[in-house]
Amino acid sequence: MTATMRWTSKTASGVAGVVVLGAAVLGGPTAQAATNDPLYSKLWGLQQIHAEQAWSKSTGAGAVVAVVDTGIDFSQPDLQGQVLQGATFTGCQNTRPCGNGDFRGPDGVDNGDEHGTHVAGTIAAVRGNGIGVVGVAPNAKILPVKVLENGSGSSEDIADGIRWAADHGANVINLSLGSTPGGQLLSITGLDTAMKDAIAYARSKGVLTVAAAGNSSTALCNDPAFDSVAICVGATDQRGLHSWYSELPNKLDLKSVSAPGGAGLSALGLPGQCDEDIWSTVPVGTGSAGCGQKDYDAYAGTSMATPHVAGVAALLFAQGRTVDQVENAILTTAQTPGTATRGTYTPLYGYGVVDAAAAVNS
Repeated sequence: MTATMRWTSKTASGVAGVVVLGAAVLGGPTAQAATNDPLYSKLWGLQQIHAEQAWSKSTGAGAVVAVVDTGIDFSQPDLQGQVLQGATFTGCQNTRPCGNGDFRGPDGVDNGDEHGTHVAGTIAAVRGNGIGVVGVAPNAKILPVKVLENGSGSSEDIADGIRWAADHGANVINLSLGSTPGGQLLSITGLDTAMKDAIAYARSKGVLTVAAAGNSSTALCNDPAFDSVAICVGATDQRGLHSWYSELPNKLDLKSVSAPGGAGLSALGLPGQCDEDIWSTVPVGTGSAGCGQKDYDAYAGTSMATPHVAGVAALLFAQGRTVDQVENAILTTAQTPGTATRGTYTPLYGYGVVDAAAAVNS
């Protein structure tokens, strides 16, 4: 019999998790905004990974990223035209799936499930529409798969959502979720391999999975990133340094990188820290008063780092690459902060901070 446990979304500010700190700089050019999205200047994460410099080679057109998460607000203005009809696996009474991936779930109620909409905006928010933000892969499509309610869900629902996404056109699966530290033992000992097996199934279909490392400041990626073929993603701050709340991105197969996740100081109750975190879309009207935007908000966590990597993967799939080629490009072109070294593994950053421009040109 398969054990079932609870899984939470990996946000250091907002849905669930821990928080943050940092200092020093990742080398590389500063992006000069070739877009009229008014919050672009706040998107230091896109600038850190050189997303704009990649857009001349790929904007993600034709690629599909499944956001297996809390669902998405289909009415979010900066996601119009970007979101496909998805599926809902949580809260179903009889048949599964039982919905289209809307964040409100089968009961039609928002239970604080803003997380998935934030993740989706980092991946593929519309570019050049004169409002809000822009995603790493602004011409990619989002496939919403709701497997979490109020920020948590079962491994069975998540695994079924992963398999459904792999069978319904996803090139990339974004898992900004995970267990608490020690949850790796359930998979390693064979008590609950549902998500590990689902991620392996997706890979067999040519789909790349990226998964959050976790926000508990321990030395290993949480599951499902740790004991699966997913790329594990740790978080960096605005200075390009490892965020203090982030798990070190270490896992059995060493397939791990880092990406912008924010400082998370606002979650510690420190005012005026929104721009140190990751700005993105949220369901209409749910933006926090502290950050001052009704349809956008700044969160921090490895949840926010993971969609930066998913967006880079979408840019690469859009170039016609295979899953192995996409994975190899991400790992070998990532840069270790403070050095010119690329594709070299360290316990602090994995293979380094992802670099969209270097990847699409590799």
